[in-house]
Amino acid sequence: MALIAQSRRLRRTPFSEGVEAAGVKGYTVYNHMLLPTVFESVVADYRHLKDHVQIWDVSCERQVELRGPDAQRLMQMLTPRDLSNMQLGQCFYVPIVDETGGMLNDPVAVKLAEDRWWISIADSDLLFWAKGIAYGYRLDVLVDEPDVSPLGIQGPKSDDLMARVFGEEIRKLRFFRYDRFSFEGRDLVIARSGYSKQGGFEIYVEGSDIGMPLWDALFKAGEDLNVRAGCPNLIERIEGGLLSYGNDMTRNNTPHECGLGKFCDTQSAIGCVGRDALLRVAMEGPIRQIRAIEIDGDAVPACDHLWSVFAGGKKVGNISSAAWSPDFTTNVAIGMIRMTHWDAGTKVEVETPDGMRKATVRDKFWI
Repeated sequence: MALIAQSRRLRRTPFSEGVEAAGVKGYTVYNHMLLPTVFESVVADYRHLKDHVQIWDVSCERQVELRGPDAQRLMQMLTPRDLSNMQLGQCFYVPIVDETGGMLNDPVAVKLAEDRWWISIADSDLLFWAKGIAYGYRLDVLVDEPDVSPLGIQGPKSDDLMARVFGEEIRKLRFFRYDRFSFEGRDLVIARSGYSKQGGFEIYVEGSDIGMPLWDALFKAGEDLNVRAGCPNLIERIEGGLLSYGNDMTRNNTPHECGLGKFCDTQSAIGCVGRDALLRVAMEGPIRQIRAIEIDGDAVPACDHLWSVFAGGKKVGNISSAAWSPDFTTNVAIGMIRMTHWDAGTKVEVETPDGMRKATVRDKFWI
């Protein structure tokens, strides 16, 4: 098995010491940082995530900070989602698009103040795009990457664990809302959010020095909750239809193709650099779109490249993510399918590495 060579270009995280002690077995590279991919096994990690509570080192979800008088203007230029009514304490899922309407990222935007935002990004160098827009339009705003490293707490017992460390008030936090909670004399932004459908929180750890003290405190508090280190789980995210930027969507796709049209307020999001292009897309409609696909047969192999989808001998799409689901006893998958074949119940064939498989387009994801 090939090893990943360490260098300054591949950064460790404030929690790497804890991740290694927990027995991490695999990493991927995400935003120039290490992201754990498996601890016990993908299936065992999946079962534990659904039954208990996990602590995720997702420091790779780097923050792009916008600070200054034009911070809100720049934030609106980046996304077709209308932010004019967004309040302090809210987090918004925001497609980020270029001038053609192509997806550059699908982060969570955190409004800390009228003149200060964090953009919690997926895997792409969005910092440079934001800097370019700010410079090109001569905006009065600082665009930078702060020392903020998210720590995910995910699973059905996450409320119990977080209440033990941060107090009972945290149970009142609503979905996609944030507040500040104290840890060792430092106020931390904590949001009820995360990259799973099992419920949980994301702690925006501001300052690398408290990374391991917080990690250790959470593990100590959760001993009787069967707390473990974990990571985003391939099977669970496909079941829930959680898209992976760079895998399920790229700059070649519009938000409407990715099923994110509901986050595009093209009539009111005045200022978005991709607004004109998306207005045309909204009027004409996409010719392909993300769909849940159920693939017949035994467990499919790893999907490390696009698999072609056929109907009547003609290619009608691609599968970008796939896995065997123990809970639903079928192969679950995410695919980009042409409009001629995206209706629920449509029968197609998928060209997998071990041969052609029959498959069915679903009306929705599994969870």
